[in-house]
Amino acid sequence: MGISITKQAIYSEIRSYLGITFGLFLYVLAWVAFLIPNEIVGGGATGFATDIHFLSGNIIPINYAFFFTNAVLLALGFYILGNKFGIKTIYGIFFTFFMLTVLPEPTFITNSFKDGDKLICAIIGGIVSGFGIAIAFRNGGSAGGTDIVAMIISKYRNVSPGKVYLYSDLFIIGASFFINFDFRTIVYGYVTMAVFSYSVDLLLSGAKQSVQIFIISKKYEEIANKINSETHRGVTALDALGWYYQTESKVLMVVARKKDTKQIHRIIQDIDPDAFISEASVMGVYGNGFEVMKK
Repeated sequence: MGISITKQAIYSEIRSYLGITFGLFLYVLAWVAFLIPNEIVGGGATGFATDIHFLSGNIIPINYAFFFTNAVLLALGFYILGNKFGIKTIYGIFFTFFMLTVLPEPTFITNSFKDGDKLICAIIGGIVSGFGIAIAFRNGGSAGGTDIVAMIISKYRNVSPGKVYLYSDLFIIGASFFINFDFRTIVYGYVTMAVFSYSVDLLLSGAKQSVQIFIISKKYEEIANKINSETHRGVTALDALGWYYQTESKVLMVVARKKDTKQIHRIIQDIDPDAFISEASVMGVYGNGFEVMKK
């Protein structure tokens, strides 16, 4: 039986690889423009490669240290885990190596910051690299490194990947002290790590953040129909009893993406400005139109 590949699947893969490419370009740009020129070491395989580069007296190039580190981890991963690495991870490693090799230091950026601006560079580097790697993650890619370490350790120990990332980054950034024996180097690295982690979470979680909205209005039918037709979100009508006045009413419950809330607010405001609204963020929403519950 032949394998049928639809145009939609092809376009989806192309968009995915374009997203990974753009995300990893931003990731490398953050290192080349803000972190490496200021001898700031972040986490991951790129941070480890930066440690090797500076500790060798700039003899070992960062791109080769990065590639060698990932090559060893990939070989170890294939030996221990078998064929569990997607082509996108391998593509991400090679593309990051390529960009570290060919992307020149943008002097128009580095010259804009003086020696006293290391903290600013640490923050900007963390933001840009965090957004970049988050874009790659959303499209199924990564730059390898600690992802592989986490998979290997998780096979033999009941340790979450998050703890592996944390401990490995603490070690990598801590080793940067020996570059110039200055504790400020470690502080800048930890600032970068914190901003990086927050930026990744902001982009990954922010896009998926959901809200639960309760609406009490006498015009509930009109509001429900409008929300359903314009936002394409389901609306549930619940029977309720207002205890103070002992009056029966309908309560509309809507679960939607955070990005949909402005449109929902506008709909309610247009139909019934006096409607009672209660809104709260929810930790997880599973089902049609939202996330798929994993085993």
